[in-house]
Amino acid sequence: MPSAAGPLVLASHLKKTFASFTAVDDIDFEVHPGEAFGFLGPNGAGKTSTMKMIACTSPVTAGELRVFGMDPRANASAIKRRLGVVPQADNLDLELTVRENLLMYARYFDIPARTARQRAEELLAFVQLAERANSQVEPLSGGMKRRLTIARALVNDPDLILLDEPTTGLDPQARHLIWERLYQLKKNGATLLLTTHYMDEAEQLCDRLIVMDKGRIVAEGSPRDLIERYVTREVLELRVSDEMPETDRAQLVSLATHVEILPERLQLHADDGEQVLERIHALGVRVERALVRRATLEDVFLRLTGRTLVD
Repeated sequence: MPSAAGPLVLASHLKKTFASFTAVDDIDFEVHPGEAFGFLGPNGAGKTSTMKMIACTSPVTAGELRVFGMDPRANASAIKRRLGVVPQADNLDLELTVRENLLMYARYFDIPARTARQRAEELLAFVQLAERANSQVEPLSGGMKRRLTIARALVNDPDLILLDEPTTGLDPQARHLIWERLYQLKKNGATLLLTTHYMDEAEQLCDRLIVMDKGRIVAEGSPRDLIERYVTREVLELRVSDEMPETDRAQLVSLATHVEILPERLQLHADDGEQVLERIHALGVRVERALVRRATLEDVFLRLTGRTLVD
């Protein structure tokens, strides 16, 4: 969703190297005001290295990067004042209370004490931690700490919120609560830039995303567009015996638009998985287990790279 003011982040031929290792390899992308933009890929894909360059904590090796129209190499301080950053690992002050963590952070932005107190109360209510305002941080659950880290990132009313793997390590209930809070931010007009290796997280939160692998962009678009472009509507997962005759395997492969052969199972891509399963039964081909599901971004990544997001 382009804006007359231009993109908040613009990268052109962006590159990041560490000695002989290339972490980010000549990528281009734009992030526009009001959208939730994602980097999807496995660990080591280059997502975090890209985020660190945008956050002005890691220098650009080559190419062009502009954040709010400014060059991070020359305007790091001005850029940082307009960012909210949720790092991959929580780095809260465990010796302070929940409220004190927010008040202390507000001082880095020279926010007046009265404004900081009011903002802290509003943010604690937003992340559902108001009842724990006077609690120490150490005993909080992982989900509570993550919500506090998100609240802290909002203290300076940022123009862009960077979230690096926002729900990694959390249980499903905590993850969904984080998603709900991020969705509210997005609904209220915030611009989110997040990295994730969870395809369901990307589908839930992102208006648009890029799929990264080995430092490069392998696809870009909305979650729906990527699924429609690269895979079929449904996937039929089959668990088959190692002793299955090759003739039976060949018949299975012939029934699908595309087949992924994975350890201990086959994935048959088709617009109607149930119809394919009926044809398998009609042919008399025996399978140990069958599951029809809708296609996901995980299938897109597998189709593009030949490996899964958790490899």
